[in-house]
Amino acid sequence: MAVAFDDQAASCAEGQATLDLAVRLLARLYPVLAILPLGSAASSQAQALERLAKSINPKVGIRRSGKSATICVVAGVTRPPLRCPTFFMGSDGWAAKLSRTDPVGSGSSLLPYGAGAASCFGAANVFRTIFAAQLTGAELDETIDLSLYSYDKTRAGEAGPIDIPVDLGETHLVGLGAIGHGSLWALARQPGLTGRLHVIDHEAIELSNLQRYALAGQAEIGMSKAVLAATALRSTALGVEAHPLTWAEYVARHGDWVFDRVGVALDTAADRLAVQGALPRWIANAWTQEHDLGISRHGFDDGQACLCCMYLPSGKSKDEHQLIAEELGIPEAHEQVKTLLQTNAGVPNDFVVRVATAMAVPFEPLAPFVGQPLRSFYQQAICGGLVFQLSDGSRRVRTVVPMAFQSALAGIMLAAELVKHSAGFPVGPTTSTRVNLLRPLGSHLHDPKAKDSSGRCICSDDDFIAAYRRKYGKSVVQLSDVSAA
Repeated sequence: MAVAFDDQAASCAEGQATLDLAVRLLARLYPVLAILPLGSAASSQAQALERLAKSINPKVGIRRSGKSATICVVAGVTRPPLRCPTFFMGSDGWAAKLSRTDPVGSGSSLLPYGAGAASCFGAANVFRTIFAAQLTGAELDETIDLSLYSYDKTRAGEAGPIDIPVDLGETHLVGLGAIGHGSLWALARQPGLTGRLHVIDHEAIELSNLQRYALAGQAEIGMSKAVLAATALRSTALGVEAHPLTWAEYVARHGDWVFDRVGVALDTAADRLAVQGALPRWIANAWTQEHDLGISRHGFDDGQACLCCMYLPSGKSKDEHQLIAEELGIPEAHEQVKTLLQTNAGVPNDFVVRVATAMAVPFEPLAPFVGQPLRSFYQQAICGGLVFQLSDGSRRVRTVVPMAFQSALAGIMLAAELVKHSAGFPVGPTTSTRVNLLRPLGSHLHDPKAKDSSGRCICSDDDFIAAYRRKYGKSVVQLSDVSAA
C-alpha cells in the first residue's frame, strides 16, 4: 500500500491534512505502507508520517520504495512512476476531490473538511479494490468533487466561505468513539475556532478501539476518551471541558438543562433518544450503519423531524443484554449478562469458560478477561475479532463494525455541521444526508425525513413542546426560514 505525495501537497495545510488522515486510516488495516515523497519538501515530512503509522501499529512494515506496491493513493499534482491502481486525492476548501486518472491537487485554504473527506474517499476506494471479491457491487469512483458545505455533488452551488472565525458558543459533543474522533480530528484543524466545547464520554480507550479511532495510537490505550479529546484540541483557542461521564450523569449535574447545540456521535438508538429527551435547542446527529453513514439536523419545535422521529422503535426488539448473550453463544444466560452489564462487575472465571466452550475456542487466550467488565470482554473478544482469530475464521459473528474511513467521514461531516450552524450558515435542505462508502458516490445524497405522523413522538407532545418553549422562548427559528435565508 503506497502513499505518494509531492511538494505541493506537503507545503499546504489541506495537503498536509489529507496525508495525515490517510496514514491514520491506512495504518489501521494494511500491514505494509510505502511512504513515497516526490520532492524535497515532501521528503522532510516522510519520517513524520512513518512515525505516525508506527504509533498506531508498531508492527506495520514501512517501505521507502513503491516498486512492489499493489495499490497507491496520491496527494498533490505529481503522477508517481508506479504501474499499480492509483487514486488521486485532493481538495479545495469545503470540497473533497478524487480521480482515478489525473492528479487533482490540494487547495490553499486552512479548512480540513474537504481534505479529510478526500482521505476517506481514497481509503474507501482502496478497500473496495483490495476486497472486490468479498464485496457485492463494489465498483470504484471515477471522479468525486463533493462540497461538504452544500453536499452538492456537482458543486453547482456556492463553494462556501473559507476564511471564517467561528464562535461555537456553548456546544456539546456527546460520544467520543470512532465518529467522535473524526469530529475531533477536523475541529483540531479548523482555524479561528473559539467558544466552549463540552466533550462527554465515560469510557477509556481500549486496544480494540485502535482499529477505528482516528486519533488513538498505542500511547493512548487506557486514557479517558474525554481527556484524549481535550488533549487533541489543546492547540486551538477553544475552551474545552472534559466530562468523563455518561450523558445521563452529565445532564443530572448540569442543572438548568439548557443545551444550545449538541453534536451526537453515539452508538445506539436508545442513547440518541435520551439526548433528544433533554430537549437541546439544536442537534446534529452522525451515524454509521451497515449500508451507509450520514448526518442529520434537528430542531424540535420547527415542524420538522426531531431526532426521536428517526429512531422511534417499531415492533418488539431484543434488549441489549439478549443480543450480547446471543453473540457470546450463551443466549440462555441473558439474565446473568443483564446483571453484569448493569453492575459493571468483572466477569467470573466460570462465565469466561462457558463462553469459550460455547464458541469452541480454547479458554487460555480468553483467561486475561476474567475480572474485566463484561462490555470490555465483549468488545475485545467479539467486536475486536479475537474469537474469530481463535476459530480460524470459522466462528462468525453478526456484529457489524464500520471501517475506520466510514466512521471518520461521519465525524468530519458532524464537525462541519456544528461549525456551519455556529457560523449562522444555511442548514442543509433536508433533514439528513447519507453516503455509502462501499459503493460509488450516489447522485442523490439528501434524504428528506418527515416528522413522525403517528403522534407517538415527543415532538408531538404538548408538555415537551411547552418545556422546550420555556427554555428557549417561543420565537424558535424555523428550519424552512433558515434554508430560505
